Amino acid sequence: MAQSECVYSRNTKPNFSDTYAPHKEDGSDCSIFAFDVTADKSRLPLARNAVRKMRTLRHPGVIKVYDTVETETYIYLATERVTPLEWPARRKSLSVETSKWGLFTIANTLSFINDEASSIHGNVRLSSIFSSQSGEWRLGGLEVLSSLKDDDALIYRYGSFTPDSGRYAPPEIVKANWDAIKRHPLPAVDSYDFGLLVFEVFNGAFITADQVGQTKNVPPSMHQCYKRLLNANPKARLSVSHFRDQGRRSGGFFETPLIRLSEGIDSLGLKSDGEREEFLSELDEVAEDFPEEFFSVKVLPELLKSVEFGGGGPKVFASVMKIGRKLSDEEWESKITPVIVRLFSNPDRAIRVCLLDCLPGMIDHLAQKVVNDRIFPQMVTGFTDVAPLVREQTVKAILTIITKLSDRTINGDLLKQLAKTSNDEQPGIRTNTTICLGKIARNLGTNTRQKVLIAAFARSLRDPFVHARNAALLALAATSDLFPDDDCATKILPALCPSLVDKEKLVRDQANKCFDVYLQRIRKYVTSLPDIALPPPATVVANGAVPRMGTPQNDTPGWAGWAISSFTNKLASASGDMQSKTAKPQQAKSDRSAPVPPAADTSHPPHSASTSTPHRQPITVTSTPARILTPTEQYFNNPIEDDEDLHEAWGEPMVEDFFFDAPAEAKPKPAPPISFDDGGEPDFERWLKAQAQAKPKTLLPKGLAKPSANVINVSNGRQAVTRTTTTGSVGAGIGAKKLSTVAKPKSVVTRTISTKPKEADDDWGDAWD
Repeated sequence: MAQSECVYSRNTKPNFSDTYAPHKEDGSDCSIFAFDVTADKSRLPLARNAVRKMRTLRHPGVIKVYDTVETETYIYLATERVTPLEWPARRKSLSVETSKWGLFTIANTLSFINDEASSIHGNVRLSSIFSSQSGEWRLGGLEVLSSLKDDDALIYRYGSFTPDSGRYAPPEIVKANWDAIKRHPLPAVDSYDFGLLVFEVFNGAFITADQVGQTKNVPPSMHQCYKRLLNANPKARLSVSHFRDQGRRSGGFFETPLIRLSEGIDSLGLKSDGEREEFLSELDEVAEDFPEEFFSVKVLPELLKSVEFGGGGPKVFASVMKIGRKLSDEEWESKITPVIVRLFSNPDRAIRVCLLDCLPGMIDHLAQKVVNDRIFPQMVTGFTDVAPLVREQTVKAILTIITKLSDRTINGDLLKQLAKTSNDEQPGIRTNTTICLGKIARNLGTNTRQKVLIAAFARSLRDPFVHARNAALLALAATSDLFPDDDCATKILPALCPSLVDKEKLVRDQANKCFDVYLQRIRKYVTSLPDIALPPPATVVANGAVPRMGTPQNDTPGWAGWAISSFTNKLASASGDMQSKTAKPQQAKSDRSAPVPPAADTSHPPHSASTSTPHRQPITVTSTPARILTPTEQYFNNPIEDDEDLHEAWGEPMVEDFFFDAPAEAKPKPAPPISFDDGGEPDFERWLKAQAQAKPKTLLPKGLAKPSANVINVSNGRQAVTRTTTTGSVGAGIGAKKLSTVAKPKSVVTRTISTKPKEADDDWGDAWD
């Protein structure tokens, strides 16, 4: 029966006749064997015998049949997906180990047919052997398969109808006919044909009878048994079963790792731990010599079953990964990926650690959706596992799967878990978390990166474990280009400074390197900044006057330039003298424009000071009703606690009498206005002299007058200035606000001067208490 190479899916019903029988739909590929009835009707009994025997003979070494369909013109036979062995044999692409393994498989199948089934195959040759998807050899060509228990066996009448029957027929059949089988041992015909098959496997093809018994390319260990298979005497001929047994002896030609593996793979789940380890060690030895088809189709499923259900553990899974390197992405997705997803949900810690260790080898075969939606949610449990090894391996595995995670997962669930491991009790896990954050920094979102990384690295810099601190410094140096320039100066550099004096030299050296990296970046950044951030000052205002500026100019010499300018700014903002609400408008206007207090007003006679005594005389005046003080007045009424600081702030002590009191006799001339726009500093000396000569028409703040000063009422018909002992003396001061009361018109001035000597005034600073 000829084989058609068309392949169809079993879940698609072909256009067969009504005699088509439905079959189980599993989507498996298959091969179609077709026999043309009209082309060779004489061999129709052979085709029907092959279909019947293939459906009834159940053996792993025989081609597996799915369905058969017979019509008036064709007979169709659907089997498992197979390819003729003639193709690789003629190309001589079969390795010696693969050839031995295949011959061992066919020997097992023929032994079953001859011994257990009491039948003769009668058509053993290279064209009857096929290779399955797993690389295993399958026996076909059952056209003349017959049981000798039948008196009218098909082989007796149709044995010579097989193609090239004369070339492959044993000598006893050539001399007589197929009836000679009855007079010789049952396996004799198949043993001779099996010997020719050995020659074809190692040499490509059997062409003439002269090649019988030649040992060219046949392994030396097989020579003796091979020649006995081709013995001309059928009774002395070695049976296929004995040939197999000879090869299975210690050191025999069938004692190969590949054959042992093929026999033990089916019972891998039933093996003990010692037997399993021995089996896996042999698997590692022949991993490169195995047929790739056998690995992917036969060995791999059994290994996966052993890992998932048979207790194979990490060692078996390591073998799975070695096989998986030879698989395509489609095979990975269909065979290994579903098992890996299920294994991540397995609570066995050994399996989890093995999976995490093997992630680098399988991440390229896993789809992003599978990793993000199915694998990572299972990995999360490893961050909080009781075993430190699981936590550590989980942190390390993040570097492998980070490219397969979505931004939402990275900036959400992943960072939450890493926040836990960054506070882990194990210093190694904390260190690895810092390293992990440094390596995945570029995968984080921009906002998340600034918030998380600086805080995490700053905390690691304070870690008591030296390698954790060193890891933080290395991570900061590697991610220096990811942070804003302002954060580098205000957040990172201050955090780095303590590491410069760390107790460990390893940390100090790395801190200096890291510090230089950020310092160079900041220096480069400041070169792009303007010299001044404020807008340029206006030189001319609406009325043409040049305003006084509180900000120091660029040409101000010395470090004190800013202090003087700041002080003059205060003077400008507090322009004008303190006065009562009933002051003359012209006088108020001139006072506001004058940079220094005006001269004493001659309309009001100054009070006379005693020149015979060193102290002022007590004066008694009438009191005015108390009123609510403004915030500015309350500020001056608040005492300063530290007298020494106050004195130091002012410099050398000043003479009170000259500072606060004007001369009693002479009237000072009005001081000319002082201009501060000369490009230099204010003339404070002239201001102090003018203040000393001026008549005090305003009152001093509390604390600048003697606490024992008497109350003076000055009345001039329409205006009165009052000093009371209950609220303290009020006077003029720099930046002070006027505090005055308005007296009734035409009040009488009462003035009492005591001539009693005043005690020494040594408690001037007590007024600030």
